[in-house]
Amino acid sequence: MHTRLLFAATALTAPFTFSQAAQAAPGDPSQVNDALTFDPIIEGRLRYEHVDQPATEADAVTMRLRAGFELKSNGLAFLAEAEGTLAIENNYNAFPFAIASHQRRPGYSVVSDPENIELNRLQLQYKGKAATITLGRQRINLDDQRWVGSVGWRQNEQTFDAVRAEAKIGPVSLDGTYSGRQRTIFGIDAGPRQSYDGSFFFAGAGVKLGPVNVKSFAYLLDYNEAFFFANSSQTYGARATAILPLAPKIKLNFAASYARQSDYGSNPFHYDADYIAGEVGTTIAGFGLTAGYEKLGSDNGRALQTPLATLHKFDGWADLFLTTPNAGLQDYYGGASYKFDKVSFVKGMNAAVIYHRFGSDTGGFHYGSEWDASLGFNLKQFGVLVKYANYDARCFGLDTEKFWLQAEFKY
Repeated sequence: MHTRLLFAATALTAPFTFSQAAQAAPGDPSQVNDALTFDPIIEGRLRYEHVDQPATEADAVTMRLRAGFELKSNGLAFLAEAEGTLAIENNYNAFPFAIASHQRRPGYSVVSDPENIELNRLQLQYKGKAATITLGRQRINLDDQRWVGSVGWRQNEQTFDAVRAEAKIGPVSLDGTYSGRQRTIFGIDAGPRQSYDGSFFFAGAGVKLGPVNVKSFAYLLDYNEAFFFANSSQTYGARATAILPLAPKIKLNFAASYARQSDYGSNPFHYDADYIAGEVGTTIAGFGLTAGYEKLGSDNGRALQTPLATLHKFDGWADLFLTTPNAGLQDYYGGASYKFDKVSFVKGMNAAVIYHRFGSDTGGFHYGSEWDASLGFNLKQFGVLVKYANYDARCFGLDTEKFWLQAEFKY
């Protein structure tokens, strides 16, 4: 592993030797004429990921590139973007499911960053003073991405073929989406899991009440693929967030959610399960403290699922709970962070440590616990991130250690 870490570190420092032209900071769109602007999109991310489990391990060095452009004129915008991922070192299993592909390597642990090339986004948007309408293949991140997100942590992004309308009327915000296709992170070699067809409705209505933002939401998912019928569901709920001042330099951050999910459409199973989440945090002199609780309930042997979410953000970075166990999941967590404002040679340096304790919703099982840690900073226009996750299994999954080292840039 030490040799691979050295190789990864060397590869990740290579971008800092690029020419000065390549190091140009992101700028404003170019003015084509009085009414038209042109904005290029160039993004890159180089990542080393190591996974260590009892019977297998994995080492992946992958490079993700995105390139495209956006044209804007008088409230109209057209965006086109391609995405490609290359495996520089491929000692990993790209797919956590059986598929006839050279990227399915069962002798290694899973790293869900398959080699891929695709049209990532192709959208037409109209943006007015009170409303925005977006049509085409697009990125959708709703609220904290617990229900719908772009899975931005993985190299290949999740997008949706959809039409979305957003409006703001005074303190009230409205958001509605219909999508006929969920394009997954698994890419061109994933067979039927490259994308899932169906009818997907996302609706939200929010209002700002002083320092508190309250939103109600509904997610109706009906999948066409028989092997994915069990993820068809209807979810209705509400979310509240607030930033409350406690002292001149101390604020309390608060978030709470409740939802109820049941079977819908093509789902052959019948269940009604609750979702409950609460988090509170504060920052004092650069130190951040956070504590939270999340429950994905279980009923009739079926658990609440969130198949459109950015799942890496929740329930530990080791990704043991991408699919909720049948007995449900409870996650008690707490964390601390620190922002190094006085470090002069880099910008935005921050560190974080988080502890999770996992249990079931029914049956009284203690699944295990996990420690997560990260360190990030910016060096000119490059963002550098080091992350670590250590899951200690009890009665669910396997002991799992993961380590990441990455550098990325955007223009």
